[in-house]
This record gives sequence, C-alpha cells and structure tokens, in this order.
Amino acid sequence: MPIDSAVDDPPETRRGRRLRLPLRHALLTAHIVFSVALLGDSAGYLAVAIRTSTLDDPVLVRDSVRTLNMFSLVFGIPLSFAALLTGVGLGLGTRWGVFRYPWVTIKLALILTVILVGAFVISPASEQMLDGDGDRTGRMIAAAAYDVAALTIATGLGVFKPGRPFRSISQRRHATVS
Repeated sequence: MPIDSAVDDPPETRRGRRLRLPLRHALLTAHIVFSVALLGDSAGYLAVAIRTSTLDDPVLVRDSVRTLNMFSLVFGIPLSFAALLTGVGLGLGTRWGVFRYPWVTIKLALILTVILVGAFVISPASEQMLDGDGDRTGRMIAAAAYDVAALTIATGLGVFKPGRPFRSISQRRHATVS
C-alpha cells in the first residue's frame, strides 16, 4: 500500500481537501468533454493543415489559414485552458493530486506543451502565411500532429493511470530502514 502523507491527517482535514461526489463528477465530466473536444479540434486542424499544404491557389491557401485560425481562436485556446483548469481542479480536489502520481504530472506537462506549441509554433506560422512570408504548412502540420499525439497520450494516461505515487525522500528512507 503506498504511503500517503494525508493518512496522518485527521479525517476531517482529508475530507476538506476532497470534492464532494456530485461536484467531482461534474468536474470530471467537464474535464473529459473539454479534453476530448480539444483532441477533436486538433485532429480537425491537422486535417485542414494537410489539405492546405496541397493547395496551389494563394487565395484558397489564405482562406484555409483563416479557417485554421478560427479553429485555434474559437476552439483550441478556450478548450486548452478549460482542460488545464479542470484537470488542476481535479488534481487538487481528489486523491490523485497534481504532482503526486507521475501520470497526472505527465498529463499536466502534455497540456502545457500543447498550449506552448499553439502559442510559439502554430500561431506564428499561420501569421507568417497570412503575411505572405512563404509556406509554413510543414510547421503547422508537425505542430498539429504533435498536439494530436500528446492529447492521445494524455487520454490514455487518464484511462490507464500507470505508476505509483511519488514518494518523498523521508518516506523512501523510512521504507529502506524498515
């Protein structure tokens, strides 16, 4: 049985950090909906980016890039932050914690990288294409493919929940002495 720092806390303290069941279910449902919707948005973005890379007409390319920007602004950005916030809320309000289990920490890192890829790769590439600074669809495709892969991995981690909780140094010392 894993050592839990909350085990030594009085029961009322432990319960105080836990979400009540109806709220936990509502937050979990919202997190799943936002996360799966973000995965769908990323997959749609990838499909349109791939199609855009095959276009020869600059007007069609510009319209496709505008469509991709709409995917990002209307769905990608709000869904990314909604998934991040509901995930952190679940981590703080349940036994899983935010940094207690490796799979939760990895999911957090993955959603943060998806947000960073959007901000520092996808957005500049689409702006450069709209400004006429050449074809950046390769970067957009690679970034969207990364997002789809990262979000798929995060989904799998949420389903399978692999790994034991991280243990503190004092807990490891105690375990080796025993």
